[in-house]
Amino acid sequence: MFWFKKKKYPVFWNDYLRKFKTPQPKTVENTRFVVFDTETTGFDTLKDRILSIGAVSIFNKIINVSDSIEVYLKQEKFKAETVEIHGILKEGNLLKINENEAIEQFINYLGNAVLVAHHAAFDIEMINNALKRLNLPKLKNKCIDTGILYKKLEGKKESHFSLDVLCAEFNIPKHDRHTASGDAFITALLFLKIISKLKKERTVHYSDLFRTGNNKGLI
Repeated sequence: MFWFKKKKYPVFWNDYLRKFKTPQPKTVENTRFVVFDTETTGFDTLKDRILSIGAVSIFNKIINVSDSIEVYLKQEKFKAETVEIHGILKEGNLLKINENEAIEQFINYLGNAVLVAHHAAFDIEMINNALKRLNLPKLKNKCIDTGILYKKLEGKKESHFSLDVLCAEFNIPKHDRHTASGDAFITALLFLKIISKLKKERTVHYSDLFRTGNNKGLI
């Protein structure tokens, strides 16, 4: 007979898992959304690393800037050629913390909120790979991709839309573009504007936010 021991997780991860035992609200107004973005050393989700994480919450259709997080990570893997995009220097004057501490802070902040990101698959994969390096499972949160959500609008079915293009369409100022916290705030504004426009076009059910064109969940 084989005896299997239950895997031991750190306290912060057990606290995170417990939050999902509480029944989740089923309305936009009563849901805490966490809009987030990562700045990274590149676009290879396996080889590249996170340089910063920025996030802000939305509750009752209001962006709550007092409920936000921004962390910068120490990284040995660094590509000088990407500094022009994100502006983060390897040394610099920013206070930086280890990856494990940054992930713990993000998970504690996130809780069981619904994640929102633009082209979310990349950012989620970067977080999941960081979790894997800590011998932890993947994120459990539901997720909404604003790029996919935008395609639910009338006449927006097939194309790929960058954040810059959508900012122009919805008249969203691009302050602090290509910083994690700046892009998170811009995406939060975009999310609310898309929801508002969708509601003008038709009745929007909460469950609709989590479906792609083929009616499968986003994650």
